[in-house]
Parts: sequence; structure tokens; C-alpha cells
Amino acid sequence: MAMAKIQLRQFALLMVCFSFSVSAYAGEPASEKLTVFLQTVVTFKSQFEQTVLSPKGEVIEQAQGQFILERPGKFRWDYLAPYPQEIVADGTRIWFYDVDLEQVTVQSQEEALTDTPATLLSGEMLPEAKYQVRDVASDDDLSWVELTPKDTESNFQTVRFAFDKAGLRQMIMQDSFDQTTRLVFSDVQENIELEADEFVFVTPEGVDVVGDVNQ
Repeated sequence: MAMAKIQLRQFALLMVCFSFSVSAYAGEPASEKLTVFLQTVVTFKSQFEQTVLSPKGEVIEQAQGQFILERPGKFRWDYLAPYPQEIVADGTRIWFYDVDLEQVTVQSQEEALTDTPATLLSGEMLPEAKYQVRDVASDDDLSWVELTPKDTESNFQTVRFAFDKAGLRQMIMQDSFDQTTRLVFSDVQENIELEADEFVFVTPEGVDVVGDVNQ
């Protein structure tokens, strides 16, 4: 279980994802829809289902929960199953709360997100700055775009986003160990008003804290 929880944490950092309505962009390539998101979407909220596959295509982990984003720099993943976890980025620090272990780990957000798609998707950088971007063909009635890091030492190989006429529906990432993570989004809302304390993490009483909360 401990290894599975570590994987959930790592993939959550690598997959700060999003969705947005593209009814005004129906028919445009997925790469253009991606750019539109980065230029226009400020807040996003969605349910998600996550599946991690081995290089042989075997299911390693399945999880589900809720994702909330506020650009630039704030997000939270609330994993509800198979066991509860909270990952909250407040713009300065990232808090990892393992409910079962009763432990919170806190890290500098800048250091934790180095060499991850999070620096693109939760920030203000356009994809062409660090990625090769290309639209890819498919037969699943979705419009796909693939991002490949220009840095050959990156921790992941590719990230793909799939859109339909309503918005983003899937994301697939292949890491440097050939593991694949797929996210499927539902109940998507974008540019909605969020609670003022949505990204404020309060450590539960009696829970151990690892790391410097003042960094």
C-alpha cells in the first residue's frame, strides 16, 4: 500500500490537469484548444478516474477523486478511493496529507514541480517553450494533442490530451520508466468562483508534519 500511495503522489505532481468548454472552438485542432486554455482558463473543477499501467499494460493502480485548479500556481487533488489522500498546492508550498498514516509532508512548490507538466498546466508558460507539440490522429472520435519534452533528461516521455466538442476528456502520460497513467474527467466546470480558502491547507490535530512549513 505504501508504494501505491507514493505512486499516487508522484503522478499527481506530474499531472496537474485541466478541462474547459470548447464549444466556440469546435473543429479546431487539439493543439489550438490547449493554447486557448492556457490563455483563458483561470479556475477549473472536475471529478477524475485515474489508472496506472505497467510497461506490459497491466493495471498497477486505480483511483478516483476530485481535482480543483486556480491558475497560476494553485491546485488540489482530493483522492477518495481506494484510500483518502489530499495534495494541496497553495502557490508557495505543496502539502501531501496521507490520512491513513496520519502524516503531512510539505515541500517547496517550485522545487517539487521542477521538470513536470505542472509548470506548464498550472502556470503561464505556453507549451512551445519546453515541448514539441503535435496533433495526432485517432479513431476514437476524440481530438488528440501530444507534448514531448525538449529536454532529453526529462522524467517523462510524452503527455497526450484528448478533447471532444465539450472539452478535455482524457489525459495520458508515459513516464521515463514506460509506465502509463490515464486520467478520465467528468462533471467538468471551468472559470467558476471558488471558495476563498480552497487552497489553504490546515494540518489536522495530532498529525505529524514532515518538512518546513515556513519555507
